[in-house]
Amino acid sequence: MDHHRSAILDDKPGQSPSNRSLERGIEILRAFRPGSELLGNGDIAERTGLSKSTVSRLTQTLVGTGMLQIDAQTRTYRLAPAVLSLAHAMRTGSHILTVAAPLMRSLAESQRINVGLAAPDRDEMVYLESIRYSRRIALRHVVAGQRVPMELTSLGRAYLAVAPESKRSALLAVFKRRRAQWDTVSKAIQEARESVNARGYCSAAWQPEVVAIATPLIVPDAIYVLNISLSTEEPMKRIVDRFCEPLMEMRHLIQRELDAHTQG
Repeated sequence: MDHHRSAILDDKPGQSPSNRSLERGIEILRAFRPGSELLGNGDIAERTGLSKSTVSRLTQTLVGTGMLQIDAQTRTYRLAPAVLSLAHAMRTGSHILTVAAPLMRSLAESQRINVGLAAPDRDEMVYLESIRYSRRIALRHVVAGQRVPMELTSLGRAYLAVAPESKRSALLAVFKRRRAQWDTVSKAIQEARESVNARGYCSAAWQPEVVAIATPLIVPDAIYVLNISLSTEEPMKRIVDRFCEPLMEMRHLIQRELDAHTQG
């Protein structure tokens, strides 16, 4: 079973059939990811844990509502343009992106580093913005909408450091089940939590020669995470010492503008 299967698919007491259909339809949309652009009903059933008959019924509905397109030759489905329109509406309507993006770009350009803003989605982190100015050509290109593992990255560990205890405990249980080297990962998560509590940030290097530093940005209705990263062969401590202050200053400026908007 695909590890992205939702933990909320089971029927809830008092939940109406229409609500279950909506929830399951959203699960089908979630099954589409980079590298999985075309999915058949069987693929979707495996990824979501839904029955093939339920998937068949809901994919037809999603095609009819413009959320999916069907490939006539292969009888598979792809996300429809309307989904991109929803993402665009989210980005243009995001106050935190309006405030943060100019400050992120300024830091990225002045320091020639990569700067990102992400938010949690279940057991992963999703980039809301990624401004790439690394001095070296990185092996991967991070763009808005891209997902990264929560338990391995500085973004995810910074989030876990400040997440509500019930949420953190549930996520740690998920990570423990899927990570063979859980003792090592668990220790790194705890060290990151201590670092965030003591200094406001944590660091990680889960990709070869890529060092990242992250700090949580807490607003009344959500938790976001800011990070900077660069491809380098320098020791992590040297990178952290050099860039932790610019990162924290950027967070302070963003937080100040957000607070002023709330108070105004």
